[in-house]
Amino acid sequence: MTSQPAHPPFLSWRVLVPFLLTGTIWGSTWLVITGQIDGVAASWSIAWRFLLATPAMFLVAVVMRRSLSIGLQGQMLALVIGLAQFCMNFNFVYRAELHLTSGIVAVMFGMLMVPNAVFGRLMLGQKITRGFVIGSLVAGAGIALLLIHEGRTAPPFSDVGGGIWVGIALAVGGMLSASFANVVQANEAGRRLPMVSLLAWSMLYGTILDFALAWATAGPPTFPTSAGYWGGIAWLALAGSVVTFPLHYNLVRQIGAGKAAYNGIVTVTVAMVLSTLFEDYHWNAVTISGAILALVGLVIALRSRHSVPPRPVAAGGE
Repeated sequence: MTSQPAHPPFLSWRVLVPFLLTGTIWGSTWLVITGQIDGVAASWSIAWRFLLATPAMFLVAVVMRRSLSIGLQGQMLALVIGLAQFCMNFNFVYRAELHLTSGIVAVMFGMLMVPNAVFGRLMLGQKITRGFVIGSLVAGAGIALLLIHEGRTAPPFSDVGGGIWVGIALAVGGMLSASFANVVQANEAGRRLPMVSLLAWSMLYGTILDFALAWATAGPPTFPTSAGYWGGIAWLALAGSVVTFPLHYNLVRQIGAGKAAYNGIVTVTVAMVLSTLFEDYHWNAVTISGAILALVGLVIALRSRHSVPPRPVAAGGE
């Protein structure tokens, strides 16, 4: 009788270092995005990001010795994921940050588990526990307090054509797109494919769609001259989209999807700290209470969900 290999302890450096690294990098991506939409069309920033990330992800697949042959069914699945995750999701999110601070958008995306659970129930038959519902309601109440504060401090309509409600709608659109991609790739066909290979092809299709959308909505390509802009592109493409994913996927294998999902708490915390430092986010009794409720609710929801969650396509950050 062969014994199963023991999982490494959570506090071992093999687990703790990638856990904190992925959460910290993903937490930083929300703020970096704000520099990508400052005077530059959001769609072109997304296109440049994935033009760099896509070949890097194919290289990761080759280095990891994953077959890039995923068949016609796999290619169709990759096209759907590319549209939902790497085109619709990112275009919604970048535009949401024109109306909301990056930390608030990050906190809202911390609730990605909710549409994941709903889509998982509808499409995969996964159960939703009572504790998960309670935790989600607590976290939702906290996010509502944070959004109430945003509404009080921001004008209802800004110079970029909308206000807090537009930002909320865009962030929700991004969440639903990302969640659909998360769940649809967890079907039987998706689970048979190497994750990194599926991700590489999905990025390729998403990049093509991003370029088409950018050209249709913002005109011919723009090439900013700022070194900071292109440094941000490199960080988002390589660190935020390529480096962290293999680390996170390995964590899922080492400690399980449930424990690995807790790096979302690190992500939200880092995003709010950076928003405070660099976006002049002001804290008061309402926002502190909201942040505490959101984090406590996320912990309750994560601890209560015993069923296997959808295998993530791009978890944690943007």
